[in-house]
Amino acid sequence: MAGGAAARLRTLAAVAFVTYKEWAAYRSHMLLSLFIVPVFFLAQVFVWRAVYSGHPMVAGLTLEQMLTYFGTVAVISSLIMDFADWNLSMLVSTGRFLTFALRPVHHRFFALSQKIGHRSLGLVFEVLPLWLIFTLVFRIRLLPAAAGWALASLALGFLMMFLVNYSVGILSFWLTRTDGVRALFRLFRDIMAGSLLPLSLFPLPIQKVMFFLPFQFISYVPVRVFLGRYELAGMSPALPVIVGVQALAVMIMWVLSGLLFRMGVRRYTGVGA
Repeated sequence: MAGGAAARLRTLAAVAFVTYKEWAAYRSHMLLSLFIVPVFFLAQVFVWRAVYSGHPMVAGLTLEQMLTYFGTVAVISSLIMDFADWNLSMLVSTGRFLTFALRPVHHRFFALSQKIGHRSLGLVFEVLPLWLIFTLVFRIRLLPAAAGWALASLALGFLMMFLVNYSVGILSFWLTRTDGVRALFRLFRDIMAGSLLPLSLFPLPIQKVMFFLPFQFISYVPVRVFLGRYELAGMSPALPVIVGVQALAVMIMWVLSGLLFRMGVRRYTGVGA
């Protein structure tokens, strides 16, 4: 048991390191986010200042709290960013997935290892510089209220983003080409994950539906835990409780993605090979 776990860790580290080295050649692509993200945030500053004109609070949040929310979203989104859906779709449509079907390593584990390597590079060239920009330029205080719970929630959000995207990529076994589906899903995911608006701004009945969907556990929960207070659908559980619920949701999504993967592989015909 211990030997198997050690072997998996060595595989994870090796794949992550290779991915890190591979994407290091394209790190200039990551540097673009250091321009795009702050410009997008600046547009949000103007919009929310207009919304708050004459209103000290909106949905229980002050202007400073709202901007802190979006600053935290920007940094966390950069850290958990994922391409598992595109990668799996590309492998299936080109027939290259056939080579993974013959390998002793489960592709989901391989893809997760790739993400860890890719985001390790992103941590250096995107996340830390963005944190400095928001802290020094925009004067947004991006420090966790409870570092331990924030780190745990962030790790779970990292996994949930991967599992949700990977599950969308699995649709390629049925649809072969999923570009349109993935584009539509990304918009839906970002709305339901609280990346475009805090979920607490939605009508209460919609919030109750959102609470039971996996998307809030991608970024909304990590952001609210980072800020020190979670609120949705009229509920305000303590940080350990909502992080525990997040962990349960990740475990359910892990099992579900595994089931979907096995169903998809049964349909795989090696198209494009």
